[in-house]
Amino acid sequence: MKAATIFHSYSGITKGVAQKVHEAVGGEIVEVKPVDSYSKLTAYTFGCRRAMKGECDKIKPESIDVSGSDVIVIGTPVWAFKATPVVNGAVSALFGCDGKNAVIFATCGGKEGETLPILKKALEKKGVNVAGEFVFNKKDVSDSSKIDELIAAVRSAGSSE
Repeated sequence: MKAATIFHSYSGITKGVAQKVHEAVGGEIVEVKPVDSYSKLTAYTFGCRRAMKGECDKIKPESIDVSGSDVIVIGTPVWAFKATPVVNGAVSALFGCDGKNAVIFATCGGKEGETLPILKKALEKKGVNVAGEFVFNKKDVSDSSKIDELIAAVRSAGSSE
């Protein structure tokens, strides 16, 4: 099984979860970053406003080819109860994903709101089957059993191709 673990991380929390998945299942890991980076002020004002509207940031890398992967893993922080504009840009940049399985996760300080349902819908429009959804709050990110559940879902989704 070859996984493509794709994530955006503003504070490092989402990156930590993505790295644990990558260490467990291997494959490719892609940290997506905005072309125009956010400061603390712009992340919580401009970035959250863009997240609420479902907008996409211009990202690095510009495109993400997952055609050689068996499963796609996408992780996002929650901004204003939605995926970040960077992750929205990453989903738009995906190609070679039609017919693939995905597992998605969000990290949040409180509530995830509409993050995963909206992310799932965007992936389904690209022909991706979302086989698992996970939310990690502040306590969950250090709970190895919760991370193990995510890893098991990734392995299961990757082997059902």
